Amino acid sequence: MSERTPTIARNLVATSQHLAAQAGLDAMRNGGNAIDAALATAIALTVVEPVSNGVGGDLYAIVWDGQQAHGVNASGAAPAAWSPSRFAERAAMPLLGWESVTVPGAVSGWAALSSQFGALPFARLFSAAIDYAQHGFPVSQTIAAKWARELVRLKDVPGFDSSFAPVFAPLGRAPMAGETFRNMALARSLRLIAESGGQDFYSGELAKALTTAARDNGAALSQEDLRHHRVEPMQVLRTSYRDCEVLGLPPNTQGLVTLIALALLNECVVSADTVESVNWTHLQVEALKLAFSHGYTTLGDGPLSAVALAPICDAAVRQAMFARIDRGRAQDFGGGKPPWGGTVYVTTADAEGRLVSLIQSTFFGFGSGVVAPGTGIHLNDRGACFSLDEGHVNQVAGGKRPLQTIIPGMVLRNNQAWASLGVTGGPIQPQGQVQLLTRMIDGGWDVQRAVDARRWKIEHAHGSVQLDFESGFQAELAAGLRALGHRADVPGLTGLDFGGAFAISRYRDAWAGASDPRRDGVVAGF
Repeated sequence: MSERTPTIARNLVATSQHLAAQAGLDAMRNGGNAIDAALATAIALTVVEPVSNGVGGDLYAIVWDGQQAHGVNASGAAPAAWSPSRFAERAAMPLLGWESVTVPGAVSGWAALSSQFGALPFARLFSAAIDYAQHGFPVSQTIAAKWARELVRLKDVPGFDSSFAPVFAPLGRAPMAGETFRNMALARSLRLIAESGGQDFYSGELAKALTTAARDNGAALSQEDLRHHRVEPMQVLRTSYRDCEVLGLPPNTQGLVTLIALALLNECVVSADTVESVNWTHLQVEALKLAFSHGYTTLGDGPLSAVALAPICDAAVRQAMFARIDRGRAQDFGGGKPPWGGTVYVTTADAEGRLVSLIQSTFFGFGSGVVAPGTGIHLNDRGACFSLDEGHVNQVAGGKRPLQTIIPGMVLRNNQAWASLGVTGGPIQPQGQVQLLTRMIDGGWDVQRAVDARRWKIEHAHGSVQLDFESGFQAELAAGLRALGHRADVPGLTGLDFGGAFAISRYRDAWAGASDPRRDGVVAGF
């Protein structure tokens, strides 16, 4: 693991692929602000990191406009024809194929954010992405390795040989690191989206291509489903942690899990020299277990219930919840088991004080494994996140959004934006956010040190809860946690199993940015 210092500049872009970061930086150099930079980066990521996101995915963002925070939910709903009876013969929702595809929301999020906050013309944000798609780009190392793994997993998806492989495995295999990859069909699709302000994707030629392919494969996604899609502005949720306010988005995200865990941890004090101690790490693990248990039994699409919000709004409920933690032994509180998935995260900041935290995903690597012929666009498999349990708050229904794992994070200090952060990788997301924030806020660590540090994660496997440690994790700390009863017996886990973290924080008169050495990412600034 590297021991780098943060990148310090007045204008910053941090993300998981260096070419995409340069696209965002170029937007700011040419008159754009932090929002333009985030969008140019996010759009480029659909080309240069297709294994983790795409035009057919979803997006969430928190934007600090210099004075206040705004939340954006650009995730899509289930096709109107979906119902519990449609999947009654299944033990779980489909993870692959057309029947896992919900309405893609990312394009609508790009358009909405650009219209409300951007300084550059919408079409200008697509320049780098279109160039990379049409003329090609050299594939980076981590992405190439994941690309190869996912193709093995997807090879039995119907239509793989006829529509998916010609786009993403034109040589009969994944591109190797350093090889040039092109997606000419995607370049044309991006032009249609850019020139129409995003409308073509929901009501034009691309919409017809997507829904025709869905119909031909017996799926429910219709042109009406696409036309009815809307971006939802969201009021951000907040919880106090020490002298900060930590922001997250309400459902259909799992953002409340992070906030509940931090609210519980705020019930006790930790000093800077014990931020990596056995006792403090134990408290973090147990607080997150409780947060997952509460969140995954109360969260779904629709208005937040008072019960769901109680741990961050009601001191008595929070204190009673914290009292369930035994400081001397690990427990299993039951409840939530968040799914895995592939994701990209972007954070940007500018000299005028704007800060953006944006996350987008198709869920699993390459999403559903299906491509709409002629478009170069692969589609999400977010439908797999629905529950089939009768009466569950997240039970599948037509027009309903599934609960999602992807969560942007932001922190205010003295009523001003202080930091933004995100951690890719399904259930590691709230866990990674908690680890970064306690190290930064309680430990006073700089943002790069917090990102670099070895991580742990709670994992639900074989009917029980275990605690996994990243390779190189402190041996004494791991031994101390095992002594408290934490099951931790999975060897050989690498950094790739512990998510990819990217963050920006205030640094005197400038911003400090961090990129995760576990990914191909970079921080670019000027």
